[in-house]
Amino acid sequence: MNKMFLSMPAIILLAVAVDTAPRGVMLMNRIGPSTLELFVANGDGSGERQLFTNSDFDYNASFSTDGQWIVFTSERTGHGQADIYRVRPDGSGLERLTDSPAMDDQGRLSPDGRQLAFVSTRGATHKTNIWVLDLVSKSAHNVTGASDVQVTNGKPDGFFRPSWSPDGQWIAFSSDRLTDWVGHENGAGAGHRQSLSVYIIHPDGTGLRRLTQGDVSAGTPQWSTDGRRVVFYEMPLLETDLARNAGATSATSQIVSVDIATGARVEHTSGPGLKLRPQFLEGGRVGYLMKAVPPNGNLVAGLAYSDGTKTRPTIGRLRSPAWSPDGTRVVYEKSNFTPRPQGQVLHSWDPDYEYRYTDVFPTYSKDGRLATTDLERGETGNNPHVSISLWNGDGYTGRRRIFSDWGGAAMMSSWSPDGRQLVFGFGTFFGGRNQRPAEIRTMNADGTNAKALSAGMPNAGFPNWSPDGKSIVYRVWGYDDKKVEHRGLRLLDLGDHSIKVLSTEWDNFPFFSPSGDRILFTRQKADDKDFELFTMRPDGTDVRQLTKTPGTDGHGNWTPDGKQILFMSTRTGFKDESPMYDNSPQPYAQIFSMNPDGSNVRPLTDSRWEDSMPVYVPKPRSK
Repeated sequence: MNKMFLSMPAIILLAVAVDTAPRGVMLMNRIGPSTLELFVANGDGSGERQLFTNSDFDYNASFSTDGQWIVFTSERTGHGQADIYRVRPDGSGLERLTDSPAMDDQGRLSPDGRQLAFVSTRGATHKTNIWVLDLVSKSAHNVTGASDVQVTNGKPDGFFRPSWSPDGQWIAFSSDRLTDWVGHENGAGAGHRQSLSVYIIHPDGTGLRRLTQGDVSAGTPQWSTDGRRVVFYEMPLLETDLARNAGATSATSQIVSVDIATGARVEHTSGPGLKLRPQFLEGGRVGYLMKAVPPNGNLVAGLAYSDGTKTRPTIGRLRSPAWSPDGTRVVYEKSNFTPRPQGQVLHSWDPDYEYRYTDVFPTYSKDGRLATTDLERGETGNNPHVSISLWNGDGYTGRRRIFSDWGGAAMMSSWSPDGRQLVFGFGTFFGGRNQRPAEIRTMNADGTNAKALSAGMPNAGFPNWSPDGKSIVYRVWGYDDKKVEHRGLRLLDLGDHSIKVLSTEWDNFPFFSPSGDRILFTRQKADDKDFELFTMRPDGTDVRQLTKTPGTDGHGNWTPDGKQILFMSTRTGFKDESPMYDNSPQPYAQIFSMNPDGSNVRPLTDSRWEDSMPVYVPKPRSK
């Protein structure tokens, strides 16, 4: 059994942080809610009240078996640092239960109230496992860490949503173990689907047993009050990525339970709607969340019951409901996706750097000006209309929007070496890139004199200026006017305007090294559909694969000194069930650094959110 003393990692990390002040700032993007607040209401949704008035990032709450406590996850010590707390239902008696630099989430108290089952990324792999904490001794052990449970092949391998049996002898949970990374858009999309199954296991890590089978995804298991059945949601694998994005209204799931002894199934719901988070209540009825419903129908999103009990509509995006044992009260969270403030301080896992939030594709000029793509700050908030802004050297003051055109999206700018111009892609990107054009444009640093360097199809975008100022590298995608397919990277010579084909693979996000001798890029490999990081010479030769991890390694960029590469990766797996997220294409993304040859890979974030696109803020030049 893998045991550890709970507070030691936190003590070590804090000691380092106290002794060494941060020597720099890292800007990074995070896709996730800007606030999450807990509410308690009557079972029918009436009498709603906010649980806290002094905290704005609390989530994944549940009642204790006796109804005297609410256990929840909070990031009140820093955005991204998730730990587990408990509080009385009236908001009194707040107590912190876990204290680790890892992500601790999805906590559930045992029936006797002496132990806490929870999900944590503790350990060298930073993947999620089910842990149990003794609340008296403060010792914790990894329930799913045994060799007969673990699958250490680089695949998803996550364990989520623990639930105690009424007698405390079993823990039900969901897992994507024994599954592969499977992308949407026929494999071209960076977002992945998630295949989940429901299991049970003893708290000591023995007796693993799988309850669900088939090509479906099943999750958030909960026990019946007599311990004979486990209830969960079930949905097609093909809809798991829709369930966490704008397509949730077209996803359908059902609430199902199985008999532990016989395996007999009961379907408690039918018809359309994305139904999640079921819980057995008194009388055999089931409460659940109707997360999303088809448009122009009679269904309403929010609290729902298998017996058709009417509920009052709630204001706001209600998520993760959990009922008191008698079903008279329910606790849930409401999420807000108003853009985070540029420069918002985030929790840092690196004592050498303060982490701050930035909008996407941040890039610094040599004289210290920051340019960002306003994917979260444009008038519409996302593609198809996106603007470009400049900021002062600190990365969050003095914003000036320098380019905005309702004819398309301005995506991923790059500075000329002299800081006088920017190059960027303009048109349609992501899912629409096959149908509509995008072109490479340049403009002055104040946004004037925008002009196209390419036009028509194939779709061209994501450019990067060479350090010597003589060329621009970019990616092409799709078919030209003659229906000829084009893929890969192109190098535009700014002197004679000739275009050199550097690659014909599915390559994207190219970046010159500071010395100009290598180009870093992301490639989706044809054989296994994995996204990996590569480098090549500027003439397209000497292609080298840097990463070899199943899933996605991408959005790589060089540090200013060229000694490190910063990138995002799926290698730590999902942190929760896919449908539990909103507006998150790649919720498993975390930030890493490595040497230019791919060695010395080091994690820089360990949150439950989608983290990517890091850049170090340059220190002001002395005058």
